Amino acid sequence: MPTIEEARAYYPDDDPVHGFSHVLRVYRLCEKIGKEEKADLKILRAAVLLHDVEGDVDVRKNHHLAAADFAEKVLIKEGWQEGEIQAVLHCIRSHRFRNQEEEPTTVEAKVLFDADKIDAIGAVGIARAVSYAVRAGMDVYAPPSEHYLSTGELAPGESQSVSHEYLYKLRHIKDRMFTKTGRSLAEQRHDLMVNYFDGWLDEIGEFGS
Repeated sequence: MPTIEEARAYYPDDDPVHGFSHVLRVYRLCEKIGKEEKADLKILRAAVLLHDVEGDVDVRKNHHLAAADFAEKVLIKEGWQEGEIQAVLHCIRSHRFRNQEEEPTTVEAKVLFDADKIDAIGAVGIARAVSYAVRAGMDVYAPPSEHYLSTGELAPGESQSVSHEYLYKLRHIKDRMFTKTGRSLAEQRHDLMVNYFDGWLDEIGEFGS
């Protein structure tokens, strides 16, 4: 089992969005949700500690696959059984919101998915969304176009912003939870986030949700 200190070395020190502070928060959420949902905590702990390692892949859209490849090497080296390794890899490969090629089917995978998404909403989620926009050179405050609101696709010349992320993804996260415990935690954070973004969108000339 990778220790927390060993896992810390796998993540960059300067990433406020998917760095080790995120991993630790998701780890704590997994402990809470996993115990309530009677998950296998050995599988879950390994999955959460390794779920965002990027390995040799530079683009975020493939990070779940890079993390799974990296995790497999780590667990083989540690002498894990093949069935346990595959259980961890399934958790990692199925944890992304935007990629539904592999849906979480085990309790452990569902817990990791829920915990990872809960950290994307609420007060922490707002801070992460802004941090991601700044790091990516995105416009933080721009309201989405009518085209985007109706189709989910950027209009010609339109750039992604935090408002786009909220309307496309963040406000829908609570409806994607797989576990009862995850749904309860997500509801609490959702309400805080919606109140904040209602004011945000109103102040930049858009309407609230």
